Amino acid sequence: MRTGILVCLVLSVLSVELNMEKHQEEVLSKLRESKWASFILEFAEVELGSGGALTELVEAINQLIDQLEEELDDIHHIYSRRTDEHNRDVTRYEQEIQDADRDIFNGEDFIDNVLIPQKQRFQDALAQLKINIEENRRILDQETVNRKKQHEQFLSNIAEINEAIGAVDESLGLLSQITNPSLVQFKRVQSNLERIQTSFQNHSSFAPIIKALLELATEQNFADQGSIQQLVKIFNELRVQFVDTLNQETADESAAESKFTERVTQLEKEFAEFQRAVLIKNSEIAANEQKLGETIVYVGQRKDDRATLQAQLQAENDNYAAETDLYNRTVAQYNKEIEISKQALGLLTQPSFEQYVKSKVGI
Repeated sequence: MRTGILVCLVLSVLSVELNMEKHQEEVLSKLRESKWASFILEFAEVELGSGGALTELVEAINQLIDQLEEELDDIHHIYSRRTDEHNRDVTRYEQEIQDADRDIFNGEDFIDNVLIPQKQRFQDALAQLKINIEENRRILDQETVNRKKQHEQFLSNIAEINEAIGAVDESLGLLSQITNPSLVQFKRVQSNLERIQTSFQNHSSFAPIIKALLELATEQNFADQGSIQQLVKIFNELRVQFVDTLNQETADESAAESKFTERVTQLEKEFAEFQRAVLIKNSEIAANEQKLGETIVYVGQRKDDRATLQAQLQAENDNYAAETDLYNRTVAQYNKEIEISKQALGLLTQPSFEQYVKSKVGI
């Protein structure tokens, strides 16, 4: 390689001082230590010994310098393009890493500040809906029990009233038979009134007043028609009150049943609304869980992307650093070779160098 020849030449000529006479043997000895320097020296001796000149060698060195400078320019150009490529890659990697950082931050922020609190709100709302449903069913059960008790009380009241009306009707029937009282008739009426008094249910709330009237009627001797008419009037008025009470009880029962039906309808409507709300809330929880899972996966993927990009950026920086080191060493070597070549060219074109060589060959 001409560069090797040039290096050998430079190594040989650098030791030559302009004062050739003083250092000729020493310089020659050093030049002989290098194969290529010996070759250059022998080439110069042969060229000069044959009557030639060092023109071709000087021309070859000039061409070598031009070639080295041209190659160095190519090296600079290639490194410049590599630097531009490196800067573009670094910019792209850093931008993509920043994008990944932003995506990771936004994803984790979305998880921590939106999805997880939203999930908790949905779960709390669902728990409250379940409490509402349980309370709704409890109220319905309680309303149903209360209504059953009311109805049973109504039936009991109706039975009592009907029993009281029956006792009054029976008493009125006996009293109406007394027109011309006789001892036999008196005894029969009195006996029947005692039977009514005895058979009347003690649990009836009307028992005291009816029994009092029956006792009063039983004690009568029925000789006084005015007293009989007075008792009939009292029994008739009492019967009207019983019938009014019966009608009121029936009306109250009807109103209570209507109110209960409305209440049941309301509770069932609320129950249906709670159930629909539970379905909606469950779907919201499912959607939240799906979004949460997708976001966690996405954040994980972006973290993997960031790690890959960081590794690629590091590899690019390492490769560029190695290439830069090689470039610097290569440029330094080329500069050194060019400088040595130029120094060698300068020595070869000096008359003292040519005289030195001629003196060695005896010319």
